[in-house]
Amino acid sequence: MTTRDKLDALAANMWWSWHPEAQDLFRRLNPDAFQAADNNPYAALRQPDPAVLADAAFREEVDAVYDAFRAYLETPTRYSDAPKTTYFCMEYGLHESVPLYAGGLGILAGDHAKAASDLGIPFTAIGLFLRDGYFRQHFDPSGWQQSDYPALDPARHPLTLVTHPDGRPVTVSVRVGHEPLQVRAWRIDLGRTAMYLLDTDFEANPPHLREMTCRLYQGGDYTRIQQEIVLGIGGVRLLRALSIETDVYHMNEGHCAFLTFELMRERLAAGASREEAEAWTRERCVFTTHTPVMAGHDRFDPSLFVGQMAGFREEIGLSDGELLAYGRVNPHDMTEAFTMTVLALKLSRTANGVSKLHGEVARRQWHHLYPDRPVSEVPIGHVTNGVHLPTWTSPLARPFLDAHLPGWQQHRSDPAFWQERLEAISDEDLWAYRTQLRHALIAFARAHTARQTLPQHPQLDPEALTIGFARRFAPYKRATLLFSDRDRAAALFNQPGRPVQILFAGKAHPNNDDGKRLIQRIYEISQDPAFRGKVIFLENYNMEIGRMLVSGSDVWLNNPRRPMEASGTSGQKVPIHGGLNLSILDGWWPEGFNGHNGWAIGHDASAEIRDASVQDPEDAEFLYQTLEHEVIPAFYDRDADGLPRQWIARMRNAMQTLPPAFSAERMLLDYVAHIYQPAAPSTV
Repeated sequence: MTTRDKLDALAANMWWSWHPEAQDLFRRLNPDAFQAADNNPYAALRQPDPAVLADAAFREEVDAVYDAFRAYLETPTRYSDAPKTTYFCMEYGLHESVPLYAGGLGILAGDHAKAASDLGIPFTAIGLFLRDGYFRQHFDPSGWQQSDYPALDPARHPLTLVTHPDGRPVTVSVRVGHEPLQVRAWRIDLGRTAMYLLDTDFEANPPHLREMTCRLYQGGDYTRIQQEIVLGIGGVRLLRALSIETDVYHMNEGHCAFLTFELMRERLAAGASREEAEAWTRERCVFTTHTPVMAGHDRFDPSLFVGQMAGFREEIGLSDGELLAYGRVNPHDMTEAFTMTVLALKLSRTANGVSKLHGEVARRQWHHLYPDRPVSEVPIGHVTNGVHLPTWTSPLARPFLDAHLPGWQQHRSDPAFWQERLEAISDEDLWAYRTQLRHALIAFARAHTARQTLPQHPQLDPEALTIGFARRFAPYKRATLLFSDRDRAAALFNQPGRPVQILFAGKAHPNNDDGKRLIQRIYEISQDPAFRGKVIFLENYNMEIGRMLVSGSDVWLNNPRRPMEASGTSGQKVPIHGGLNLSILDGWWPEGFNGHNGWAIGHDASAEIRDASVQDPEDAEFLYQTLEHEVIPAFYDRDADGLPRQWIARMRNAMQTLPPAFSAERMLLDYVAHIYQPAAPSTV
């Protein structure tokens, strides 16, 4: 193979998205094009620098990376005998150049699929081809969020249309209402994981149905139920068309739960009784819920459900009432909405939340579905989320990790390895590591703000205590809690000799004006002379910005209104970089916090939940007290060698305890052992 052939092969498999050495090859081919296309290898390959391609040293590097890629694909694994699993999710966060995600659910799903590839688990992923992605964020002069939807061109990304051997596209048919709808698929190779993205935007479909799969979480319930018919029913039909064997159907959130109806339809068509079809389906389906707020679960008005499922109802041979009953807590209540989570709970063999606390919340949340059981016996367990460390570990961090923790990627879920190796690293080396990553973040932020539409004043100090806050701007995440008392916050940010700065990033859903107002308020605060140059909003949050923030921030701030954060994973990406979490004891943090590896804000995770009018000011006071008396002094109290020894001790403890416990590899092994295996025991 020529050098160009090897580069083409590397670009075609998104293995490169978690291997910086591969990304660096493409960056060097055409740095400007690569960056302008959100670090997309295909952009660099369209106009490569001939001098770089001709360079002997570069060609040798291509050979080495390509050989590593082939070895990865061909290495036998210990888990090839795990159940064959197909994973269904509405969104996937794979890389900033492929914007198929809105937030944490998609990022988690992408990490899940990558970890399955690393472990060699037989795994297929099903999603939607969101041609318009989520949206590209920019702002008007008042700081009000605006949205653009640049279409994703498959020819400029590692997407391949799924075809028959003769070149004809593979299509399957579903019905929305009584209208037939053709569905095709695009394949993404993610290491050893095959991902199929379902698409309706082609000439076989009428114009009013073509754009159904183009945008994520938009168009209201009418579009949402149609998308979910395509994802669940169309996804199973695609598996059959491709002869992909599946032992376990993993529903990641309720959006895909219609797949259970399709599995039942198949069994009924084969002659099974309804009870047998239900049992067969239940034995093969598992369900993960991510939504601790009742209002967040997909619910459809009975008339909408009946109208959109009319064609499928004729195929399955059940009445409207019989279908509706599967999605109702009270099957006999003709006014009750159809809830996708109820459908998933009724037709899966196991169900789990995504942290220990969320499992408890979910059991209380759905107790009314199991009225004859105590809350503790509601059949919803938990598998705590983890992050794919190779994706989220900064390229700048890798030389340090490779030198001081050789083999860290092979031992990413081994607590003893991290404990032992971190003990041997000096305070001086740990602080130099933290300082290097902070400096890189500040340089990135200065360059980024110079390009964005939102005017900022990046007078950032690379030596100042740097806080990061990046997530979806949903009101319950309380992005502005730090500024509840503007004067007190100003005093914190402007202590002589002890400066503090904070970098924000995140998007509000285009229809969420409350979230947009939160972003606008952050912008207004950033223009206040007391905070100018110290409060910065980074525009158009994506995975690249996320990687920079989790690697460079000294403190990761997370202050949701408890218990509304099911897990959260952004804070799990910080400790490998020596960053520390400052978080409400919600989601994963009650399992991670040990008193010495970061800080907790407010009440213990088991404390009584208060009304927001009480809880918000209480938590703000806890936040101010913790910053004033613990965080800021620990960062700035230095010894004769200029080292913050107390801070470094917390860094070391965080790096020892958190990366292995909250890696996606650990998460996947838990899923295989406790969820995917037949007759899986409860994880309650």
